Amino acid sequence: MKDYFFQDTVGKPMDRVDGRLKVTGAAKYSAEYELPNMAHAVLVGSTIAKGTIKSIDTKKAENAPGVIAVLHYQNAPKVPGYAQAAHPTEPKPIGQPLRVFIDNKIHFNDQPIAVVVADTLERAIYAAKLVKAQYNEDKHATDFNQNTSKAFLPTAAKRNPKHGLNDYVRGKEDAYKNEPLKIESEYVIPTEFHNPMELQSIIAHWEADNKLTVYDKTQAVIGTQNAFAKDWGIPVENVKVIATFVGGAFGNGLHTWPHETAAIIAAKKVNRPVKLMLTREQMFTMVGYRPHAWQKVGMSATKDGKITAITHEAIGQTSSYEEFTESTLQQTRMMYTSPNVTTRYRILPLDVSTPIWMRGPGEATGAFALECALDEMAYVLGIDPLEFRLINHTDKDPEKNLPWSTKYLKEAMQMGAERIGWSKRQLQPGMLKNGEWLVGYGMGVGTFGANRGRAKVKATLHKDGTLVMQSATTDIGPGTGTAMVQIAAQNLGLPPEKIVFELGNSLYPPSPSQGGSATVATVGSAVHAVCQVLKQRLTSMVAGNADTSFKGATVENLTFKDGYVSLAASPSARLSFADILKQQNLPEIEVTEESSPDASLRQKYSMYSYSVHFAEVQVHPLTGQTRVTNMVSCADAGTIINAKTAGNQMIGGAVGGIGMALTEGAVIDHRFGRYVTKDFAEYHVPVHADAPNISSIFVNKPDLINNPNGTKGIGEIAIIGVAPAIANAIFNATGKRIRELPITPDKLI
Repeated sequence: MKDYFFQDTVGKPMDRVDGRLKVTGAAKYSAEYELPNMAHAVLVGSTIAKGTIKSIDTKKAENAPGVIAVLHYQNAPKVPGYAQAAHPTEPKPIGQPLRVFIDNKIHFNDQPIAVVVADTLERAIYAAKLVKAQYNEDKHATDFNQNTSKAFLPTAAKRNPKHGLNDYVRGKEDAYKNEPLKIESEYVIPTEFHNPMELQSIIAHWEADNKLTVYDKTQAVIGTQNAFAKDWGIPVENVKVIATFVGGAFGNGLHTWPHETAAIIAAKKVNRPVKLMLTREQMFTMVGYRPHAWQKVGMSATKDGKITAITHEAIGQTSSYEEFTESTLQQTRMMYTSPNVTTRYRILPLDVSTPIWMRGPGEATGAFALECALDEMAYVLGIDPLEFRLINHTDKDPEKNLPWSTKYLKEAMQMGAERIGWSKRQLQPGMLKNGEWLVGYGMGVGTFGANRGRAKVKATLHKDGTLVMQSATTDIGPGTGTAMVQIAAQNLGLPPEKIVFELGNSLYPPSPSQGGSATVATVGSAVHAVCQVLKQRLTSMVAGNADTSFKGATVENLTFKDGYVSLAASPSARLSFADILKQQNLPEIEVTEESSPDASLRQKYSMYSYSVHFAEVQVHPLTGQTRVTNMVSCADAGTIINAKTAGNQMIGGAVGGIGMALTEGAVIDHRFGRYVTKDFAEYHVPVHADAPNISSIFVNKPDLINNPNGTKGIGEIAIIGVAPAIANAIFNATGKRIRELPITPDKLI
């Protein structure tokens, strides 16, 4: 067989295959479908943070024009799966998701307490304002700082001594405390919200008593299908989930939320399709967020820069009714060569809604503390932060004591440092100026597991030489369909314009959720597999033809290129894919293949993606205004399938990191347990003016141990390490170390 790739489709900056549909408005998102006789639903939220509903008055709403139903815990159809969740023979759950309309208990402010269904959206909105509830209010707890003493080890860790959330000790516990050269600092990240462009929405349609179709904004078509089938006690195949287009998602589509179940309940009650879309304000209370976190890092090192010990402790926020956890301390355990590492993770239940994974999940949170601490330690030692990281670079995983599948982080660091102009950076803060502005440089490293799951892809090669592939995966923005087209073009030898990749429908072969930076590795491997089988089929067809020079040919001595099969030794002897099917009198060739990772390799290798982010900032010494003037984000993420969409991923992550560092942070009025940051006027996401020139660079070396395409994930590492890079640059500019995000002007003056 020829080289690993037959053509040069992979790696090219190809335009998105669905780009025209999106920019012309032809792409249909979940709330844009129009079904006959469709009704509209609007949620009513609680006005207290904790207690019970004493009474709920719905008469005015029910009598309002166009209102079809007003549902709440007293009259809503019961969800069969709710009762099953409390079955005495099942293991006690670690809390459970909010079960909407099941009882009169209030767990957080703006919890859905009723849903109004009307014939138009405007009438539903009006009637929802007429629903009035009276409460028996209990004292609530929403202040993180006032309740840290109530944090505890997650139940999953208590149940399993080997669980990754348990306390971890390598070498001596808290060894840094006895060392002469050490730092000890605390870091705080506030609650942050996803705020994708598309609001969370669903259309629920009961086509029969036991047959449900939903048009849903979700990152997990099959996961959503399974969840709703279990909730309603109906066969999985009777639940159809459609999510062809998703208008951005950073983790909040990885969960089934109360609004989805509310819409399904409403559709069941009124016996017609029901559309429900959250408001922007409800996006802050009903579909998860990055949890508030406190962290403390202690670190020691020798004079020549070798880290001797790290202790990293973290407390993350969760809800009072469900335990949410994430891998905040993972990077600390495996990134640097320290012989002594201690980590402790706790969660703090408050009267708020449940958090959810947000881009870079716990790793982005943990990297802020770890990478700022690295910078603080380097400053104490008088060593350049880049040099300090290189001194403590690990050639194998110190946590698992395994070799890396691949690791080119050093190359990424060198490439990024050269592009940003790191040599201009001064060890002493405040040495560089641009007029009145102080100039500083900082860096931060990120890592995330190079994950791969199991997926199936169906491929149909038609007699006209076109290929249609199908998978139930979704695309939340990275350009999944485009990457799959390129992988197929590369492996099958077809021009990309002859390939279509259909996705986002539960009728297609199963795929995991789009999350955890695993889609290209997972679904791309299934595309690779299905292409190999198609090549074998085509080879068998031409090799069995006694009348041609292809008789007896094998895949190894054939070339597949531009939709043709040719002999490697005699390129002029060739047949088009269309001609081969015509000769066989076949309208099409249909193949479905499953690809799954080799579990034994995870026992032999440690697999991660890596990033390093460099930031140049300018800070005005009088006003404290900070502007990021240049950023370079460099990734070691295996084979880069599409330089354009991969670059977009890195740039998008960097912009998210700018928000994390400088602008984003929730504020709760603890008197009421209610967010006052509830729209884009109060909650500040970065805009174009906040984003500088951002360069994305890739090492672009394959990891063929991980998967046959050599890819590793990009989505998470694009943001992990960005916030500390900016915080470190601000210190280099001003000499002021800000350890609580966001770094707003008031903290610098």
